Amino acid sequence: MSLFEPSPANQVEGAASRAAASPLADRMRPETIDEFVGQLHILGPGKALRRQIERDELGSMILWGPPGSGKTTLATIVARKTRSDFVRFSAVLSGIKEIKEVMAAAEKSRHYGRRTVLFIDEIHRFNKAQQDAFLPYVERGDIVLIGATTENPSFEVNAALLSRAKVYMLSALSTDEVQTLLRRALGDAKRGLGGRQIEISDDLLRQIAVFSNGDARSAFNTLEAAVTAAPRDADGRAVITEALVEDAIQRKVLLYDKAGEEHYNLISALHKSVRNSDASATLYWLGRMLEAGEDPLYVARRLIRMASEDIGMADPNALSVTVAAMQAVHFLGMPEGNLALAEAAVYLALSPKSNALYVGYGEVVRDAQQTMAEPVPFHLRNAVTGLMANLGYGKGYQYAHDADEKLTDMQCLPDNLKDHQYYRPTDEGLEKKWKETMRAIEDWKKKYATSK
Repeated sequence: MSLFEPSPANQVEGAASRAAASPLADRMRPETIDEFVGQLHILGPGKALRRQIERDELGSMILWGPPGSGKTTLATIVARKTRSDFVRFSAVLSGIKEIKEVMAAAEKSRHYGRRTVLFIDEIHRFNKAQQDAFLPYVERGDIVLIGATTENPSFEVNAALLSRAKVYMLSALSTDEVQTLLRRALGDAKRGLGGRQIEISDDLLRQIAVFSNGDARSAFNTLEAAVTAAPRDADGRAVITEALVEDAIQRKVLLYDKAGEEHYNLISALHKSVRNSDASATLYWLGRMLEAGEDPLYVARRLIRMASEDIGMADPNALSVTVAAMQAVHFLGMPEGNLALAEAAVYLALSPKSNALYVGYGEVVRDAQQTMAEPVPFHLRNAVTGLMANLGYGKGYQYAHDADEKLTDMQCLPDNLKDHQYYRPTDEGLEKKWKETMRAIEDWKKKYATSK
């Protein structure tokens, strides 16, 4: 059989007949939607994609998601469910010649009333000309195309082909979801590791899930490597130790739990080290989190928050640095992106500190919740209709650009809060300049008031 020969659903082999040498990840591949773990946003009860699969009424689609999120597994489930000819096609191993042969076979099958479901793994590896070869067959309905990709289809898939397919975005699995899959493998005697007397603590199992970073295949491979390396005692038991897990993942297992207390302890230590301007401690706690498998985008989000909460207007560039670090992680991935996060974290630690924005916004929230929400003053409203103008909208508005000093004495807060100052800059960093600017503005307003 060639790599692209059609294989009807009734020819798809069950997991029980797979070779014993197959990797654990392949043996444990879910065979039904009910076995599938994760992606509830597209496969949960009542979701459109689930209904399409269950009814065998598929339309062309692109499955976009990170490695190990279930793209190929979904295609395998479709292969077992569909009554159509199912063809697996690898963009890595196939070219135009193979595409034309498959398309010719699909066109012939359609004349006999049979539909062809074509699954293309790593569709982004096909160039635009190769992708164009599928278009007429998708348009005529000769094939239902299912493409899988780890790359953004907006950039990697032909626009004409993309317009004829529904894009479903898959997410990296959560730590709990990966752990569920690992437990299933340990308890499944038919396909997995059940019945082999394997002992592993919940903490180590969770560490494997954490290090997989949402990739189920990676987690299965790590577990299988640890089990294979584990010695058997006199009773035939294999006890998975921390050392075996460390060897399997090629790094030290650090005490960490993305969803537990240690997660919050470490981010607290990082935040408080930044606030205390301790660059070395900042770098250490950042490294502890990243090396323990923390989601780098979670760290980036927290650094962005620190830039606004603890530095603010003392160095507005801190926000730009942290956002740039987040973008670098998106672009590079890990571990290449770790230095961008380290640069941002140390920048924050060594920046001048001010919580004036944090305190001021907190006072705004308090007043918004506890004081009467007075209407916006008429002079600050836009008169977008004649009726609104007649009612006085915009009357008395002073356009600052018309004034020589670019300032007016116009009141911008509601009457019940007109004298409140929410932002009170410190003398740190650039805030000293903002403080001087605000003082100059107030002096001008007092002088203008006495001159009227």
